[in-house]
Amino acid sequence: QVQLVESGGGLVQAGGSLRLSCVASKSIFSGNMMAWYRQAPGKQRELVAAISSGGTSSYADSVKGRVTISRDNAKNTVYLQMNSLKPEDTAVYYCTAQALIQDYWGQGTQVTVSS
Repeated sequence: QVQLVESGGGLVQAGGSLRLSCVASKSIFSGNMMAWYRQAPGKQRELVAAISSGGTSSYADSVKGRVTISRDNAKNTVYLQMNSLKPEDTAVYYCTAQALIQDYWGQGTQVTVSS
């Protein structure tokens, strides 16, 4: 069964905003670090932001100040609010749950930023 489902991607103009959502199963969400990664065509997958089970967040330098990661533990959902989007933000964005035994990955949601 699907354990991580991302949504909220789309096409936006440079300078615009998007909010990505990721709904996870409780078994892999509860108590675990959650993170957003992205992968642009022909490039390596990179970490965008991460948030601990307690709500402590961290960000890649490339998005710091423009992106906010948050989580709602009651809803088993993690969000990525992205503002002031740039064409270089174009990528498939993946939600991950970092559990003790293994990491879980969603199927990704496409974000395209036009100039």
